[in-house]
Amino acid sequence: MERPLWQPDPERAEATQIMRLARERGFDGPDAVRRLWEWSVTDRAAFWADLWDRFEVRASRRAHTVLENGDAMPGARWFLGAELNFAENLLRRDGEEPAILFHGEDGRSAELSWSALRHKVAALAAAMKAEGIGVGDRVAAFMPNIPETVIGMLAASSLGAVWSSCSPEFGVSAVLDRFGQIEPVLLLAVDGYRYNGKAIDVREKVAAIAEGLPGLRRTLVHRFLDPFADLAAIPGAVPFEDFLVNDPPPLAFTPVPFDHPLYILYSSGTTGKPKAIVHGVGGTLLQHMKEHRLHTDIRPGQKLFYFTTCGWMMWNWLVSALASEATIVLYDGSPFHPSPAVLWDMAERERLEYFGTGAKYIDAIKKAGLKPRETHDLSALRAVLSTGSPLLPESFDYVYADIKRDLHLASISGGTDIVSCFVLGNPAGPVWRGEIQMRGLGMAVEVFDEEGRPVRGRKGELVCTKPFPSMPVG
Repeated sequence: MERPLWQPDPERAEATQIMRLARERGFDGPDAVRRLWEWSVTDRAAFWADLWDRFEVRASRRAHTVLENGDAMPGARWFLGAELNFAENLLRRDGEEPAILFHGEDGRSAELSWSALRHKVAALAAAMKAEGIGVGDRVAAFMPNIPETVIGMLAASSLGAVWSSCSPEFGVSAVLDRFGQIEPVLLLAVDGYRYNGKAIDVREKVAAIAEGLPGLRRTLVHRFLDPFADLAAIPGAVPFEDFLVNDPPPLAFTPVPFDHPLYILYSSGTTGKPKAIVHGVGGTLLQHMKEHRLHTDIRPGQKLFYFTTCGWMMWNWLVSALASEATIVLYDGSPFHPSPAVLWDMAERERLEYFGTGAKYIDAIKKAGLKPRETHDLSALRAVLSTGSPLLPESFDYVYADIKRDLHLASISGGTDIVSCFVLGNPAGPVWRGEIQMRGLGMAVEVFDEEGRPVRGRKGELVCTKPFPSMPVG
């Protein structure tokens, strides 16, 4: 008889946030989480309203109606009347504990406390406001995965502005195909970055991008590669640090409706020009908090790392963990330089609880013969998350044989179009070889055959049959 690769002990399972919610709703026995899911897709308004209160969403005005026109896809409307601010919910914590930890492939590192992060966001937001940036304006970023990128997003969203980012390995035409559609008023960029041991100067690309965006008022350039980099050739360029307000007023948050635009992401562009996908403030916040707290069991003060760039939706997903008062860990550079173990060196040094990556990375380190379980102290590690492509059954075996035996392995799958997951982990349940554990709470996910009928145990199309809050708003 086949056995699961991992099963949490009863005490750990009962202590998870997802199981506690199931018990509170009156679901007992071993199928409590399945019954919780059934309730979450049957009484969707009650489920999402419960999460709003459970997660203590900060809002200047509560909703008068949780769900209107609830059977329409598209057309359903969530939390009508609610007004909130995304950045306010991510900056709910203060103090000297770390909010952001950063590591680069060249060995540089940085730490930002919650109070330091709030101060830097206030300094940038005040400067943006003085520049006339406000509700609905688009702020674009051509940035690596560094703290300044997070600061930029939080400052923009604190003002009710809309954030969109590409990573600096993108070519000029690829960036303009994206940013050209949204008419940004401000561009954040770097002078260059490092990858695989090489210094890559992107000032010429930044200049060409700035020239190709006629509505741009300013280009803020963070001198990430060279602190003395000449920025004269970049139209409207201002050094990032010079733009900040030195003694900013206390950070204020502009309240916006639940479905106010927060992020603009893009389709891959494989069938023509990339299509802009707009995601709303409230849906993104609630969905990510659900996935972090209930499906991953992240707690305040724990450290979440995801290997990502700013051009992938997992960057947006990672940053939202601040709303659960977690410490987010950023890495910029190659995951194989200066050695294939560089990310595990970081995991050991920072005592990571949650390590996220793409399925192809796990396959690559398996083929490279890495055995972190033998070479690194991963005693703090509670979960490995994998996405981007299906995690092979052999990779499941590898994780438990060569990374850690007592570990929650969560293969998760979603997409840019929902900036979240359709199917993902259950920290209270078993992990079976080659299988994703469960459908997301509140996500009425099925597999349909070619005739549009639900099927079990064979291939089909993954569909979601009922509305949920993180559907695109534009």
